[in-house]
Amino acid sequence: MVGPWPKALSSSALASKSVNFADIVRSRRMSRSFSDQAVDPAVITSCIELATRAPSAGKSQGWHVLILENESTQRYWDVALTPERREGFAFPLLLKAPVIVISMCDPTAYLERYSEPDKKATGLGESLEKWPAPYWTIDASFATMTFLLALQDVKLGALFFAHSNEAGLRQEFNIPDHIEILGTIAIGHEAAGLNPQGRSAKRIRRSVESVIHQKNW
Repeated sequence: MVGPWPKALSSSALASKSVNFADIVRSRRMSRSFSDQAVDPAVITSCIELATRAPSAGKSQGWHVLILENESTQRYWDVALTPERREGFAFPLLLKAPVIVISMCDPTAYLERYSEPDKKATGLGESLEKWPAPYWTIDASFATMTFLLALQDVKLGALFFAHSNEAGLRQEFNIPDHIEILGTIAIGHEAAGLNPQGRSAKRIRRSVESVIHQKNW
């Protein structure tokens, strides 16, 4: 982690910024244009602290984040989006995001937790292949979504995206091979009047009736 990063804001301080949860969910969007305005590191830390409260199988807590700021964000883009690929890039103001967070998870944390006495009988501590689903990825996804909602609550723009050149990023930032990388989150204050949408934005949202199945499929 780039640091030192300050302690999280108090729960009372964060609560003063809160609005109705439904409003947060409905207003959340992916931001692709950022201004040069700095982001308070304490706000990012507080949002991460909230995200650590997401569900975690056996409280294994395998979620990790790598925070990049200042010159480190340039290092990120130099690896993930080379200067040659930036020519004609559809979202140039994305590269102005003052904070980059790489969301990751550690599968070995689940093996260690489920090898402890109260979980050993499950057999899930023996190998990752024993697990019916990759709960390390599921839990880290829960945490990442909670993080995105927390950022929305404090009026910060964010974009979660799949990066390219994972091998290069691992080498550049010394990310161990056993750590799974979920994706990248660009964070900052949205550029005034600018929020270009991705190609999928105009797709019709499915109705709740098409999502719900009752009694049988």
